[in-house]
Amino acid sequence: MSAFDRKALIDKNDKDFSVRLQCSMLEIHRSGLYYTPTQASTEGLAFMRRIDELHLEDPTLGTRRLSKILTREGKPIGRTRVGRLMRIMRITAIYRAPRTTIADPLKYKYPYLLRNLRIVRSNQVWMIDISYIPMPKGFMYLFAIIDVHSRHIVGWSISNSMEAEWVCKCIKEAIHIYGKPEIINSDQGSQFTSDVYIKLIKSYQTIKISMDGKGRAIDNVYIERFFRTIKYDKLYIEPSKDGLTLYKRYKEFIEYYNKRRLHSSLDYKTPLEVYKNAA
Repeated sequence: MSAFDRKALIDKNDKDFSVRLQCSMLEIHRSGLYYTPTQASTEGLAFMRRIDELHLEDPTLGTRRLSKILTREGKPIGRTRVGRLMRIMRITAIYRAPRTTIADPLKYKYPYLLRNLRIVRSNQVWMIDISYIPMPKGFMYLFAIIDVHSRHIVGWSISNSMEAEWVCKCIKEAIHIYGKPEIINSDQGSQFTSDVYIKLIKSYQTIKISMDGKGRAIDNVYIERFFRTIKYDKLYIEPSKDGLTLYKRYKEFIEYYNKRRLHSSLDYKTPLEVYKNAA
């Protein structure tokens, strides 16, 4: 059960079981039971929206240059605040690591398995990621799973939080419908290094876990390109006023993307056509 569902089981009026005991039994931090998330300020949301647009235009922009650009646009903001907003949005600048640097395999749990790998069939490699979605009065997150060979979106979900359970539920549904991939690649976000996620993927036994190198967002390039496409072709053209509208518009776009949108990299075929032919 997700943390949200476990919290719903708490009965604060139960005379036999104290709230402390119920939280202990359900593995919930008592402080989290009383915590109410604060809504981002209008100014903060405006900064996040513009940072997202700038990142889509140039993913190499770091906190220093983003701060300078926003200040020149008449929106003064410090580098520290830009960094904090980028962390909320799960945005990381792409940069080239020094050639003399040797990655320490102990700093992340699983290696990147896609380097020099020929991807020639469907369900050989899936890429997964989470992207920030600006809203008029807040923000939400989109989780998506793309089959690299066909560019077919095999799974997606929208949420106002980024719990690992949410990610795992979507992956389980995709596997139930399309079968198991050979490799699932992600970044090193907390959802994908969590015990819940690792345990789920390992439970399928034959699926290999692959993770991007630190600061190497380009390692997950296909899902990043999909996020860019869906934002420019749908989100920024038709802003959603609420979560239900957002869900309907994303469902509509992904149906179009999978079944009708021709890709030059796929010899002008649709992702669904390539996925079925190569499966």
